[in-house]
Amino acid sequence: MSGTRQGGAQGTDRVLMVRPVAFGFNPDAAVTNRLQRPAAEGAATVQAQALAEFEGLRAALAAEGVAVCVADDTPQPPKPDAVFPNNWVSFHADGTIVLYPMQPATRRPERREAIVEQACRELGYEPRRRLDLSAHEREGRFLEGTGSLVLDPRARRAYACLSPRTDLALLHEWCALLDYEPVPFRATDAGGTPWYHTNVMLCIGTAFAVVAAESIDPHDRERVLASLAVTGRELVEVGRDAVGCFAGNMLELAAWDEALGDVRVLVMSARARAALEGPAWQRLSACVDSVLAVPLHTIESVGGGGVRCMLAEVGIG
Repeated sequence: MSGTRQGGAQGTDRVLMVRPVAFGFNPDAAVTNRLQRPAAEGAATVQAQALAEFEGLRAALAAEGVAVCVADDTPQPPKPDAVFPNNWVSFHADGTIVLYPMQPATRRPERREAIVEQACRELGYEPRRRLDLSAHEREGRFLEGTGSLVLDPRARRAYACLSPRTDLALLHEWCALLDYEPVPFRATDAGGTPWYHTNVMLCIGTAFAVVAAESIDPHDRERVLASLAVTGRELVEVGRDAVGCFAGNMLELAAWDEALGDVRVLVMSARARAALEGPAWQRLSACVDSVLAVPLHTIESVGGGGVRCMLAEVGIG
C-alpha cells in the first residue's frame, strides 16, 4: 500500500450488495442508458458470468477488510438490474435511510424492505429516520440514489448531472432534507445525450475528484470545477472515452490494515483501470492507500453500470 494519508475520510467501511438471480439486458433502462449493450450469449450464460463477477468483487472487498452485507435477489418478478442497489436506497451517518424514485418501471420492484432490514441488522446500522421519495414516480419525477447524486459530505455538497433520471426539483428537495448544497449541471456523451447518472462521470474521494470535465456543458464547467477544487482535492480529469470504460464509476471505501490502521481503498473495474494511464493514474493512485481493480466486463457491458453502482454504502455522510 502507498499514498499520502489525510484525515476526514470520504468512504465508509460497510456496504450492501445484492446477489443477482436474473441479471440481463434491460431494454426499459437502455432508453436512457447508452452504456449498456444486449449480450450475444444466452440468458443463462450471462447470469452465470455476472454472478461470478459479483462474487469476485464481494471476495475482494472482504479480503480488504470491508464489511459486506449480501442480500439475495428474488426470482419473481425478474429484476435484471437488481445488482445495482445504490439507485434505490442510501444509508446515512445520522441514521437517515432514503428510498428513491426510479425511472425504469421494471426496476421499482428492487426496493424491498427485507433488504433494508437485513443491511441494518448485519452491518450494525441503527435507523433513526426514513425518507421515502418513491411516490414522485407517479408524477414522472426521478432521483436515482447515489447514481444521480455524487456526495461530498465534507463540504456538504451534492453534485447532480441533470437527466431524465435526475430531476432538478427533487435534487433541491433532497438537499433541503439532508442539509446539502445542490450543485446541478449538465453533461453529455459525445453524441449530446445526457449522462444517465452522475456517478459515471464524477467520483469524489477523500483527497481526489475524478471528473469528465470535457463532457460538462461549457456554461456549467467552470462553476463545477471550482466547487471541486476549493476543497483542496486533486482533480483528475478523464475523457468521454474513459467514461465509456467506467473510469468515472469508482468508489473510495475505508478499511483496516494491521500495519497502517485506517486505510483508503479505491475500488474500480479492471476495464476502468486499463483506461487510466500515465500522469492521471499516478496522481489518482497517490491519493489512496490501496486499489482494487476487479473484472466486471459482463455487468458493465450488459447492465450499463459499474462497481460503484453495485455498492450501496452504509453510513455515508
